[in-house]
Amino acid sequence: MIQTAYIREMAESFLAEHDGFLVDCTVSEGSDIRVWVDADAGMPIVKCMELSRHIAGQIDGERYDFSLQVSTPGLDQGLKVHRQYLKNVGREVEVQLLDGHRVEGLLEKVDEAVIVVKTRVKERIEGRKATHWVETEHDIKFVDIALTKVKISFK
Repeated sequence: MIQTAYIREMAESFLAEHDGFLVDCTVSEGSDIRVWVDADAGMPIVKCMELSRHIAGQIDGERYDFSLQVSTPGLDQGLKVHRQYLKNVGREVEVQLLDGHRVEGLLEKVDEAVIVVKTRVKERIEGRKATHWVETEHDIKFVDIALTKVKISFK
């Protein structure tokens, strides 16, 4: 069986030379290989094709019957690696925490252990009918995050 670590190693070495990074890699029992990649400036399909050829060229096709898919993660998939968070600073995100709470707002900052999400809500001024905007920064530890998705905006 083709080992996930072997595919991961090939992908990471290729991507290191092409300003990309590995998001995820899986190999099923039927040798169905799936590799998700990205880059800070976006990953063109041409680079995905080059990586696919690179990996396929390293696997003995006579010994293994395999299928290979190399792509970028879709918008429906959550952020998985630290570098994806860095790439998405300044975008609206929805963070689901392990305790069940949700935080939606602007991803402002990312460091090694924490992300900062700024939320903005209208609150009523006490004793009046008027409202005002209240902005709050939430420091969220990576270990507390269940899932983070980039929100799609059609503005």
